[in-house]
Amino acid sequence: MIQFDIISTGSKGNAVVINGSILIDCGVSFKAIREHCKALKLVLLTHRHSDHFNRSCISALARERPSLRFGCSKWIVDSLLVCGVPAANIDILTCGRRYGYNGFQAIPIPLIHNAPNQGYKLHFRDGTKMIYATDTYSLDGISAPNYDLYMIEANHEGAEMQERITQKQAAGVYAYEIQAARNHLSKEKADAFIYANIGEKGAYVYLHGHQG
Repeated sequence: MIQFDIISTGSKGNAVVINGSILIDCGVSFKAIREHCKALKLVLLTHRHSDHFNRSCISALARERPSLRFGCSKWIVDSLLVCGVPAANIDILTCGRRYGYNGFQAIPIPLIHNAPNQGYKLHFRDGTKMIYATDTYSLDGISAPNYDLYMIEANHEGAEMQERITQKQAAGVYAYEIQAARNHLSKEKADAFIYANIGEKGAYVYLHGHQG
């Protein structure tokens, strides 16, 4: 069974610890992840938006754990270096390739957002598998059949989001929801992906709900 601890999810910050040793996203304060710090083996980063990439927290991790590895796309490398992460500790992970770590493989997947972004599939030595995908408009072209855990963004419900947009436009008020709908996965799309892939023993968790 894959264990997970959702430290935070949503526009105020994102961080999830998998099996006690893998941190996916680091968009929270160091205080929020302090209790996990010593056990971490790898930090996987998706993109540079501040709710997923907290510079002060990453700098603190680099100081406290000087040998800790960070996995990310090439777009994030410069930001990690500025945070004090040694270049030798950074693994540049390209979508579609498999990267072996102690006890599991990490497989980056491309996500559609308003910044370069990627999610992750994790395949563990015991045969369990999971997928993590947030901040994306679509999961078209991605498959994860019979995985054990789906951690998928379900940011909004389409009809409700459109109603908010309509009301704000009628009132002459800026509708942040327009951008949210263009850059985040709806619950309808999340459900379609999950139910197209999940098996009898699979579990799913909705992430990154809209906070309007």
